[in-house]
Amino acid sequence: MILIIEGMAMCLIELLVCVIGIANDGPVGLVTFYEEDVKERVVELGLTNREKIRKSTIISGIAVFIPVLILIPGMVYGLNGASGFREGYQQMLVIGSIYGLFDRIFIDWYWVGKTNAWNIPGTEDLKPYIPPKTLMTKWIGTVVIHPSFYALLAWVMTLLGR
Repeated sequence: MILIIEGMAMCLIELLVCVIGIANDGPVGLVTFYEEDVKERVVELGLTNREKIRKSTIISGIAVFIPVLILIPGMVYGLNGASGFREGYQQMLVIGSIYGLFDRIFIDWYWVGKTNAWNIPGTEDLKPYIPPKTLMTKWIGTVVIHPSFYALLAWVMTLLGR
């Protein structure tokens, strides 16, 4: 049960990153997560510039990856008291899978794909904002790359004596 709560906490962090990212400039504030053709169009339309996109990429990258790098192992090894590779990996995999599924299903499929919350005026002809090839790459990342990453994190934690 605790792993589900921790997974949901990571989902909340992801949601907050998105909400804060679009709070001031709407979806243009997180155009860094869109395809290159959308970014180019948004710059052409004068809604942002390359420097703002670069800064947004750095800030959003930190906001997304620091919780994964610090909070997930912190919850598993610190809060839950996991020890060793296997126990740590299994717990990180559960938390990370909840987080990854939330990102793929709620953020990508529903929020971006089915609502108008992420629409950027003047780019409607470039929809879907997450084309099938990108969506497939994201799912492969969620199903293959993320578990490998958690294995690496568990291995590092084991080397650190956890």
